[in-house]
Amino acid sequence: MKDDRSLQELELLVVARLYGLAEARGVVAKHLQDQTLHETQEVASVEEQPRTDALHPLASRASRLVPSMNWDELRETVRTCQLCGLCKQRKQAVFGVGHESAPWLFIGEGPGADEDEQGEPFVGQAGRLLDSMLAAVGIQRGREAYIANVVKCRPPGNRTPTPQEAAACAPYLDRQIELIKPRLIVALGKTAATRLLDTEASLASLRGRVHRYKGTPLVVTYHPAYLLRSLPEKAKAWEDLVFARRVLRESA
Repeated sequence: MKDDRSLQELELLVVARLYGLAEARGVVAKHLQDQTLHETQEVASVEEQPRTDALHPLASRASRLVPSMNWDELRETVRTCQLCGLCKQRKQAVFGVGHESAPWLFIGEGPGADEDEQGEPFVGQAGRLLDSMLAAVGIQRGREAYIANVVKCRPPGNRTPTPQEAAACAPYLDRQIELIKPRLIVALGKTAATRLLDTEASLASLRGRVHRYKGTPLVVTYHPAYLLRSLPEKAKAWEDLVFARRVLRESA
């Protein structure tokens, strides 16, 4: 009861501030590249248009190698990845950031311009809002949370990643989750929810419920970039965070 009262007080104290009212190894990577160089040349001519009917031919090889990688191997493989057309215009791949054994894992859609420039997810305006959201429930980005995206390279014009692009990056995100072993996953937006839950259900219908990703509790909420455009939905996102916090506490 005391914990519940403390949480309620936290909700009341920070909700206004949260929503802006107060502010108006590379060895494995080289092995993968050497093995797939010939295949890369063969498929280069057909990569101009996104394919949604099947995985990129190289992705099946990645899906076999990636599950055994450690953090350094995985990071280097992502840095040099050419499994889909998004690699062509990126400045750098955006791997992820945070504590590698964090209890919280937040997964967004893909890098934007600021993230492509700096190499870290959620560093622009949406990132600042996310940081405020995390702080409001007592989470520090670098200590208690890890932040990643469905795709590691910026889609042109910040468009939604195609299913083929998400599938090409899937082994990387799956391995990150396996290495982190989070106690709770928060899917930020429909793209992340669709990828992790394999459903086309609406975001509204997925909110407020505990889902599972390979046994790990998962909660769905809005993407911070959406909240910047839809201010009335911020209260709903706050409800989702409070709900997520309670789910995490109950899973302890």
